[in-house]
Amino acid sequence: MADTITVALVGCGLISLYHLRAWQASGAQIVAVCDTDTAKAEARAAEFGVARIYTDAREMFEDGGFEAVDIAASVGAHAPVARLAADHGVHIMCQKPLTETVAEAEDLIAYVGERVRFMVHENYRFRPHYMTVRRWIDEGRIGTVRHAAISCRGSGLCPREGTVPFLVERQPYLTGFRRNLVFETMIHHLDVLRCLCGPLSVVSARLNRLAEGLPGEDTAAILLEGDNGFIATADGCLVAPGYPPLHGDRLEVIGTKGTIVMELNRIFILGDEENTEEVDLLGRYQECFDIAMNAFVSGLRDGTLFETDRLDNLETLRLMENVYHAAGVEVAP
Repeated sequence: MADTITVALVGCGLISLYHLRAWQASGAQIVAVCDTDTAKAEARAAEFGVARIYTDAREMFEDGGFEAVDIAASVGAHAPVARLAADHGVHIMCQKPLTETVAEAEDLIAYVGERVRFMVHENYRFRPHYMTVRRWIDEGRIGTVRHAAISCRGSGLCPREGTVPFLVERQPYLTGFRRNLVFETMIHHLDVLRCLCGPLSVVSARLNRLAEGLPGEDTAAILLEGDNGFIATADGCLVAPGYPPLHGDRLEVIGTKGTIVMELNRIFILGDEENTEEVDLLGRYQECFDIAMNAFVSGLRDGTLFETDRLDNLETLRLMENVYHAAGVEVAP
């Protein structure tokens, strides 16, 4: 593989800005962008100096000239584009969720096989406040992890006079999406719990809809278990007045020697609050994208495993889907 890895991007929506910045920071070269919306593709190409613009992914793959593809399009496009990539010998970086269901993900993973490298862009575990928690656990500050509880709260689906809720304005597809909080957002939190606590399974779950006029759940409570009776909980609500429109997180990890608390951007050990660390979440938002892209580039160059490769992320997808099963909700979105 050449020193400079060439990458094509599929999907030029809001999140692609952070993807492209991260690819630039990694030293990769973006050689093509593709979106069914020509204006979006042209805007991103102009912003990042990309010469090749496409509205058809198949045409882009047939023209070739790149070693990897970053699939940042909507979830329905993930599998078709990933299959094209495998057929053309192009390595895959795919935005989460990998597919809408576990069955589709298993079929896709089997289809791709070992023909190309395949990483899922699940970057939440790389966000700086969660990385701080991971570092403190690895340093042995709280001993062996024995229990964890994670939650997210936001007001993004609270009603706004004279207009639609913030998240509906930002993500209009939610008006037709029968799965919302767990599929769209708390899949990240389930992945963080797996990362911190090891293998988990869903014991029970309850989902609710507090926002009016939306088909998907916006409130959830989940009970999980691990080895030797380990218990973890995850809960969330996007209709929580007083919280910011974009949700914030709280995490508590109880160990044999201490307890780590993460409240929004503050991380501390109970009883040692004077050594609290604060993270500029907005100023460092780009960081998790940079870490993910750097890991992908390093993995391709060195042949090392991806932390969030397709098989690891499949376990997170299984947790997400099993939440809906446990809550008695159909899996199909």
